[in-house]
Amino acid sequence: MISRRRFLAISCAALGAPARAAGFTTRWHGRALGADVSVVIRGPAEMAEPALAEARRLIARIEALFSLYDPESRLVTLNRTGHLAAPPPDMLALFAASDAVHAATGGLFDPTVQVLWQALATGAPLEQARAHVDWSRVAFGPAGLHLSPGQQLSFNGIAQGYATDLVSDALRRAGLRDIHVNIGEHAAFGPARRLGLSDPAHGHLGHLTLQDGAVATSSPGATRLNGSGHIFGPTGGAPRWSTVSVTATRATEADALSTALCLAPLSLMEELRVRPGVRRIIAVDHTGDLITL
Repeated sequence: MISRRRFLAISCAALGAPARAAGFTTRWHGRALGADVSVVIRGPAEMAEPALAEARRLIARIEALFSLYDPESRLVTLNRTGHLAAPPPDMLALFAASDAVHAATGGLFDPTVQVLWQALATGAPLEQARAHVDWSRVAFGPAGLHLSPGQQLSFNGIAQGYATDLVSDALRRAGLRDIHVNIGEHAAFGPARRLGLSDPAHGHLGHLTLQDGAVATSSPGATRLNGSGHIFGPTGGAPRWSTVSVTATRATEADALSTALCLAPLSLMEELRVRPGVRRIIAVDHTGDLITL
């Protein structure tokens, strides 16, 4: 049974094989932020190996901040206490990115929906929990992070993209030009990669090509809790789309938008398609029909 919310997987080797003939391939596979992760580097081993060690350090750093599975993570501490003094730069950056996508999607992207997950897990009334869902009541800045009483956050819809960007940027700064980073979301630089797109209800739908950018895919039905999909509308309502895939310059934005647009009307998708950095949006409706913008 497929249980992960991510359904974008490598379907074959990178396109343009002749361009990849020279060099050594370094690979690492692990698990972080609730997903299987991998980094593939094509280049001199003396450059790739220290860069890969740095990538693993960065992944561990982000997991220590945003994991909901680690009782000592900064996010779990924030959810438990309601406040966190002097947050590290990565937390401030992710809060700012979340704020921007929240505004761009008219509030559809809202990390305060974690309280709805908790209600489903414990059998608490959803309507009571929904009263605490409101990103505008979260305060953040260099001095501290503050939640309103009863609020809890989840960055599962954006933290994997942020980690993907962080690692990709570090590898490129190290001088590596042929890389594929998969931390729940995919980023690829160098030769094009051919990726397969699938939907939990309708199966394999086709392929897309990724080069010098990132792609994120969300499927509400991929993970279920007590009969409900894992992507919640802040004010209620079922997801409008079975799967949404967003290709963009940055994985952070692709991740957050793919999450929010599962709830969005087609008109908002069309509006966000021309947002700077967004390259393509693919949406699969509940009958299996596919729309590409």
